[in-house]
Amino acid sequence: MAGHEIPEPADRKQVADPRSDPQPVTESRPSCDPAFRHGVVVGFDGSTSSERALAYAIGMACRLGSGLIIVHVANRLPTTVWAGCEPPVFVDLPDHRTEVLGLELACADYLAEVPWVLVERGGDICHELEEVGREYSADAIVVGSTHGIVGRLFGSVAGRLARRAQRPVIVIP
Repeated sequence: MAGHEIPEPADRKQVADPRSDPQPVTESRPSCDPAFRHGVVVGFDGSTSSERALAYAIGMACRLGSGLIIVHVANRLPTTVWAGCEPPVFVDLPDHRTEVLGLELACADYLAEVPWVLVERGGDICHELEEVGREYSADAIVVGSTHGIVGRLFGSVAGRLARRAQRPVIVIP
């Protein structure tokens, strides 16, 4: 259609000043449900210690009249070995455990008294729990303690989280 111009609509509104400098866009996660703002975050993987932490977090959320944010952090494994020159690359493995945990929680009678949501993340457990706590402006993060040799050798999630978190961390034995 050479020589033919499409006319501008008469009601077109200018959304930006073409003479202004472009501003960088800050990337953020979608905003969370306001019903869970200032809720209680709990790390849950189905273990006995995480079940005790969940029970405590349910009671805490009921007492506070807030929502419960249940977080399951999926497995990540390194795909390369760190040779000192570049950091390892991690790959998220399909973790069907979150789906199973979600179904178990949906059928649980003990969660009927409190609004709750299950959030799945991948990565470092401490970082992800703190990140979810920040996103939801959580009043506290509840985790179960680690028992055994692995926790003693590498440090427990609860210990690392308590040292670096920006909000109260409650560790349930």
